[in-house]
Amino acid sequence: MGLITLLSGNKSENLFLPAHGRGNSLPKKLRKLLKLRPGIWDLPELFEIGGPLIGEGAVAESQKSSASEVGVDRCWYGVNGATGLLQSSLLALARPGQAVLMPRNIHKSCIQACLFGGLTPILFDVPFLSDRGHAYIFDRSWLQRVFIKAKELEEDIAAVVLVNPSYQGYSADMEPLIKEVHSHSLPVLVDEAHGGYLVSQIRADLPKSALTLGADLVVHSLHKSAPGLVQSAVLWSQGDKVDPFKIERSIELLQTSSPSSLLLASCESSIKELIEPKGQKKLNARIEEAESLSEFLISHDVPLLQNSDPLRLILHTSKYGLSGIEVDKKFIDKRIIGELAEPGTLTFCLGFSSHKGLKKKFVRVWNEILKSSNSQQKFSLFKRPPFNVVSKPLNPCSSSWGSNFESVSLKESIGRISVDMVCPYPPGIPLLVPGEVLDKARVDWLVEQRCFWPDQISDFVRVIS
Repeated sequence: MGLITLLSGNKSENLFLPAHGRGNSLPKKLRKLLKLRPGIWDLPELFEIGGPLIGEGAVAESQKSSASEVGVDRCWYGVNGATGLLQSSLLALARPGQAVLMPRNIHKSCIQACLFGGLTPILFDVPFLSDRGHAYIFDRSWLQRVFIKAKELEEDIAAVVLVNPSYQGYSADMEPLIKEVHSHSLPVLVDEAHGGYLVSQIRADLPKSALTLGADLVVHSLHKSAPGLVQSAVLWSQGDKVDPFKIERSIELLQTSSPSSLLLASCESSIKELIEPKGQKKLNARIEEAESLSEFLISHDVPLLQNSDPLRLILHTSKYGLSGIEVDKKFIDKRIIGELAEPGTLTFCLGFSSHKGLKKKFVRVWNEILKSSNSQQKFSLFKRPPFNVVSKPLNPCSSSWGSNFESVSLKESIGRISVDMVCPYPPGIPLLVPGEVLDKARVDWLVEQRCFWPDQISDFVRVIS
């Protein structure tokens, strides 16, 4: 089957990203644009259009308007996803040789930025939910303990990165965390890729965006948590802790010099959809529909886990001794396609589309899976990762990644230094980064993880020769 043929199909329940649901909930103006003569929107940085780093033109005016409407100082549209803007942010925050404090459930793009930026990632452990195998949220006292341990490493820490909400939709109380970082006179970057729609502030019971709580830099993926096209993203900046010139210089280093006009238009339209009354009305309707769906499924004994994002459903497959990865395949066979299959769960992203016919179909498919599985396996807890409260790679990431290497089996790698980043994707959370030592506890844990992620974690690892 050719790629174009595959892309043309649309006969499934689309419970995966991008959040526009295969075009069903794209902003009205963007839909109109796409209905015009094909390719009419494929334009370069013409004088009237400009680009994210050009001071004049439609893009510059749009960015100024978006920043003003959201209530921040500056913003930059991105065409390389949240990845490109997270990496640009890190390079703007720290110089080569400095360190950045970040949680273990950081996205791999931030480790990559450390790798080519000559930065040291100081990684801190986070709470772990053993019943499902997920990293979880933490509070200010946890972060205070992290700072105490981080000082013992005697590194020049330039900034802190926080992740909120998580891929599965867990959200922390960000205000005290941001205040704690600022109490150490450090800027904070929040990877809010999965929380873009929180800027709408349409309901008091939803988590608040870090933008409203004083974060210095916040990155949103506009296709994960807003109705934007894939690769569209935005970086928001406020306050005086980060120099806008450094941000723009870093963006210029990492982003294409020929940004897609279509993606830039998608950035504008998806942000407006979150802050204008008509878009907010649609979003509120989708949230209410999602809550109704969740209540229906729970009332019919579908094991959903609680989170902070009503637009994400977490099916707790391991409660019945089932792998989310295997359950995902069975849902796909029934034309219900989820977003994130993990060993203990399967996460569905409802996005901004309506799914009114889903309730009974979901229950029927789940019951068919339970009946056909005949699983006699008892529920067991997932083993907590053997991470220290705070740690850093023994060798610099960049020099380790570029070193001569040899490939050895995981069981033979004890005491060796990795040149690899071991990272099941999605969700893109590194289990091992270049420069880290493979001690016995880590190796034993990785071997166990390989049993859960057989197609994502190799039995071999590349180490410095």
